[in-house]
Amino acid sequence: MTQKLLKVGSSAAVTIPKKSLKELGLKIGDEVRVDVNVRAGKVTIESTRATVRNEVLEWTDRFIKQYRPALEALAKK
Repeated sequence: MTQKLLKVGSSAAVTIPKKSLKELGLKIGDEVRVDVNVRAGKVTIESTRATVRNEVLEWTDRFIKQYRPALEALAKK
């Protein structure tokens, strides 16, 4: 898809079509990560939700491994 750059104050913006937002599960106000690869001349925009989910899953896994005996003891009460 081709989009035009729009001037927003002293910055520039690119619009994302409603259909694309829906397909990606994004809505106005969601946070996204913007990566700029100058060498390749590319800008990548991705949802931060997947990153947050992975961080939460990793933290939960570490927590369970560390406290497994205590969690099992609590489950038996």
